[in-house]
Amino acid sequence: MFNKIKFPALLLLLSILVLNTAFGQKPYRVGTTSTNFLELGVGSDGMAMGDAYVAIPGRVSSFYWNPAGLAHLTGGEFLFMQQPWIVDINNIAFAGAYLLPGLGTFSLGISSLDYGNIDVTTMEMQDGTGEQYTASEYFLSLGFARKLAQWFSFGINAKFVSSQIWHMKANAMAVDLGALVSTGFFSLTGKQEDGLNIGMSISNYGTKMKYEGLDQVFPIDVLVDEAGNFKDVPGQFKMTEWELPLIFRIGVSYIPVNNTYNRLTLAVDALHPNNNSESLNVGSEYELKIPGTGSLFARAGYKGIFMDESVYGLTFGGGIKINMLGNTALKIDYAYKDMDVLGNIHVYTFGINF
Repeated sequence: MFNKIKFPALLLLLSILVLNTAFGQKPYRVGTTSTNFLELGVGSDGMAMGDAYVAIPGRVSSFYWNPAGLAHLTGGEFLFMQQPWIVDINNIAFAGAYLLPGLGTFSLGISSLDYGNIDVTTMEMQDGTGEQYTASEYFLSLGFARKLAQWFSFGINAKFVSSQIWHMKANAMAVDLGALVSTGFFSLTGKQEDGLNIGMSISNYGTKMKYEGLDQVFPIDVLVDEAGNFKDVPGQFKMTEWELPLIFRIGVSYIPVNNTYNRLTLAVDALHPNNNSESLNVGSEYELKIPGTGSLFARAGYKGIFMDESVYGLTFGGGIKINMLGNTALKIDYAYKDMDVLGNIHVYTFGINF
C-alpha cells in the first residue's frame, strides 16, 4: 500500500513519463480545434504568473486551471474578470465557489467572448452590404471539489460550451478533471499545503462541435447543362465536426519564503495540448502582508517556453487585498500579457472573499 510519501512520487513519475512520450509527437495539429477561447484563462492572478497555476491551491480561479484547488478554500469567493482584446473583441468571466463543511466545495463558472459587430461583405459588395453580423462564444461550468485526505484533493467540472456565428450555432459538452497533492515537503510553517504541491488537470474533454443553421442552405442548380429542371433547389452543406482544445497540465508550486510579513510562491507548469506543441509556463507571486489591513501582491511569469512559433511571452501584474468586517475581503488584481502581433493585453479582476 502506498503511503503519503510514495504516492506523490509515483504520481509525479508517471506524469513525467506521459509528458516525455507526448513531447515527441508531431505534427502539432495547429488550427484543428474549435472554441479556442477556452484557452484564454480566467483570473488576473493566474495570467500574471504566466498561466503557471495548476498547483496553486485555494483560489476561486482554480476552477479554470485545476478544479481540485477549490477544495482548499476556507469559505466562499467570487470574481469578475474583463479582458479586452484587439478589434473590439472582449472576454468577460464570472466565477463563484463556496465550501460546505463535510461535503466539499461547489463552484459556478461562466466565461464569454464577444467578437463585436462585423460588416457583411460579398464578392460583389466588398465594401459592405450595409448589414452587420455578430459572433460570440461562451461556456458554463458546474464544479465540485473535495479533500479525500489532508494531502490529496480532487475536482471535477461539468461544462456546456456554445458558439454562434451569425445564423450558425454549435454546442458541446465537456468535463474538466483535476488532482492536487500537497506533499508537505520543505514546508516552512509545518502546514501541508505550504510545502511542495503537485497539480494535474485535464481540461475540455468532451464531444465535438458541429455548426448548424440557416447559413448552410444555398440555392443549387443540380443540372446546370439541362433546361427545364429545378434551377434553384435548396441545398444544405454538411458541416465537419471539430474537437475542443484538450489541454493536459502538470505542475509544481513551492513557497520558499513565508513569514509574518512576506510570502513568495514559485510555480512551473508543463502543458500538452491537442492543437499545438508542448510548452512550459513559469510564474512567481510575492505577497506583502499588512497585519490588520490586508496584502499587496506582485506577480511575474513567462508563458510558452519551448513552444514552436510562440506568440506568448512575458507576463506581470499585481493586486491588493483589503480586509473588511469579519472574514470578508475585497480583492483587485491586474495582469499584463505580451501577445506579440496580437498586441499587449490587459486583464482586470475584482473579487470578494467571505
